[in-house]
Amino acid sequence: PSRAFHGNNRLLTSQIVSHYESINQGEKEVPEYFNFASDVLDKWTQLEKAGRKPANPAFWWVNEKGDEVKWSFEEFGSLSKKTANVLSEACGLQRGDRIVAILPRVPEWWLLNVACMRAGIIFFPGTSQLTAKDILYRLQASKAKCIVTNDALAPAVESVLSGSQFLKSKLLVGQGSRDGWLNFKELL
Repeated sequence: PSRAFHGNNRLLTSQIVSHYESINQGEKEVPEYFNFASDVLDKWTQLEKAGRKPANPAFWWVNEKGDEVKWSFEEFGSLSKKTANVLSEACGLQRGDRIVAILPRVPEWWLLNVACMRAGIIFFPGTSQLTAKDILYRLQASKAKCIVTNDALAPAVESVLSGSQFLKSKLLVGQGSRDGWLNFKELL
């Protein structure tokens, strides 16, 4: 299966390179607006549905325990749309608003990233090694209206929230719940 996956990947890569070469040579126009979520992910979903693209995973994540998450283009697109709805409806974010995500590289990190592209929300990633002082600096400098973190990092975030005047919502990725936090998995 991995040999077939990599072989198909080369085919798709050559198609992408060919597309960009035709733009560089003036054969195709550069789009005025480009959105990875709609211009790439959704297009590949259409190709997959029409049988014109093999059903390879769009996203394949494996952790150190061997747990896997595998999404097709259609699944990844659908989940990113749902995530964009969570950000705009439950969190009250609009195009141009900023979100700080302090998460390890879990599947939700990529969902949030693509959902922000889809919705025009500015995504500020932060490593899970940030200190409370680092978190406060990022919240103040970015003027973020939303912060996303997990159960383990939420206490560090909460310790500096009084210093963040722009924050409107807090989104928790994980199994637990905390007072004043929205639970991502429940909302999704």
